[in-house]
Amino acid sequence: MNPEHSIAAHWHGGFEEAALQAWAEELRAKLRAPRVSLGLVFMAPRFFPHARETLELLRLHARIPLLLGCSSQGLIANETEVESDAGLALALYHLPGAELRPVRFTEQQIEECDTPSAWHTLTGIPAQPTAGWLAFADPFSVDGERWLKQWNEAYPTQPIVGGLASGQPGERVTQVYLNGDVFEEGVVALSVSGEIRLVGTISQGCTPIGETWTITQAERNIIAQIGNRPAYQRLVEAFETLTPAQQAKARGNLLVGLVVNEYLEDFHRGDFLIRNLLGGDPVSGALAVGALPRLGQTMQFQRRDAAAATEDMGAMLERARQALENHELLGAVLCCCNGRGRGLFGEPSHDARMIQERLGPVALAGFFCNGEIGPVGQKNFLHGYTAALALFLRQKPG
Repeated sequence: MNPEHSIAAHWHGGFEEAALQAWAEELRAKLRAPRVSLGLVFMAPRFFPHARETLELLRLHARIPLLLGCSSQGLIANETEVESDAGLALALYHLPGAELRPVRFTEQQIEECDTPSAWHTLTGIPAQPTAGWLAFADPFSVDGERWLKQWNEAYPTQPIVGGLASGQPGERVTQVYLNGDVFEEGVVALSVSGEIRLVGTISQGCTPIGETWTITQAERNIIAQIGNRPAYQRLVEAFETLTPAQQAKARGNLLVGLVVNEYLEDFHRGDFLIRNLLGGDPVSGALAVGALPRLGQTMQFQRRDAAAATEDMGAMLERARQALENHELLGAVLCCCNGRGRGLFGEPSHDARMIQERLGPVALAGFFCNGEIGPVGQKNFLHGYTAALALFLRQKPG
């Protein structure tokens, strides 16, 4: 990583005021920059009783003028993923020329802001020149699908990267943070513009199987026909293209990919919004999916397993690497599904390590989510089993 622009670290301990103060001061000293532009903090639920005090310690002793974050059982720092009882992760970013504007809003405000202009008034941020957003939300109080649909209209073509916070298993309490304030509902978001570009990309952890087809009969979340044939039969045909070993892994891990932008000449891996395949009826030939597909929409079946997720992550990082050709990477944020990690890959730190190998060394902070936010094409969606990556980029001279 380049300590002239960003640095990240993981604190394993609990709330120990003197030790946390020394740790924050040491981390700030390692950042060889005149000032901190932004701090991101992610904390395990065992910090809940001391969250406000912890935020103030970090702000004061790491000299952070703007601090955002949320709670999670699993945290990410640099090349390491700590998936349980993780302490806290803190990243400091020096982003020269950046215009950073934070906002917080609640579900009630989401319900009231039904037009783009209403959102621009609430946030104080017009559609332009915002380059992109980071966002962290409480999953129990916020209708994420509704909010993102509104923001796709209010802030078109701009990536939103982030995730839904998590807390203690079985408890419906999470926290989101803005500066020294702790909230148990709503969303905190950060507009990034100015001389810093925010690039968002996602890995949905899937590999396409079979051919692309057009949906020719559908009602709500039921697909009756694909390419003028029973949808269930098309699924069987796609499944039969797999090897016996792939078929064994694919059982229970088949999904549907829906094209977001039909105006593309060709459809590739990153053009599909992945949604769950909920069930199928071989008699009627219908499939139930976790989405509302459109008549005439292009689709392709997908499979998810460790190998497919690794392949997809590699493709995502290649897209990200291409964005770096004329830019300098100043830091990164990773929001990763809590269904990934060791449970999917059979080893720790898979995604964080791949990012360091392909793009690094880079200061990376993040957390394991209850749902991930990221772009597919020119729109932003709520995902599952996804790794959502945000990159802070600056144009290279000349």
